[in-house]
Amino acid sequence: MAYKPQAGEVMAAPNIIPMADIMLVLLIIFMVVTPMIQKGASVDRATVDNPRDMQDADKEDALVVAIQRDGSIFLGSQKVDRSSLTSVLKEKLASKQQDKTVFINSDKRAKYGDVVAAVDEIRAAGVDQLGLLTEKKEKKGAAAAAPSGGS
Repeated sequence: MAYKPQAGEVMAAPNIIPMADIMLVLLIIFMVVTPMIQKGASVDRATVDNPRDMQDADKEDALVVAIQRDGSIFLGSQKVDRSSLTSVLKEKLASKQQDKTVFINSDKRAKYGDVVAAVDEIRAAGVDQLGLLTEKKEKKGAAAAAPSGGS
């Protein structure tokens, strides 16, 4: 006679514990990575003691002009020449009905002349409301602050 192993009882419910483990690991990964994702060009903002909260800068349709240390200008994530910044902003502002505020996200080591030239181009596009984005100075043991600034 041949040996025939006996099969156990058939389990009707699926085992979801491994799937739950994988989902929790993926959730943790996304929670860690999501704050690191930046909109637009990366700059090292100036730090100040008394910033103003500018929650509108975090909106999806906010117009953020970034000025990097080397003088490169970005509108969102699109690199723009200084000479064409006015025309590009006019096109973007034409589609906006209400809030026509432009936020300037400048590197703290950018040349003052580059920032002033960008502000001049932005004003030439018909923008009256400018927001300067800064970071709040961290006190010892304090957490990082949300984007803030003043105009």
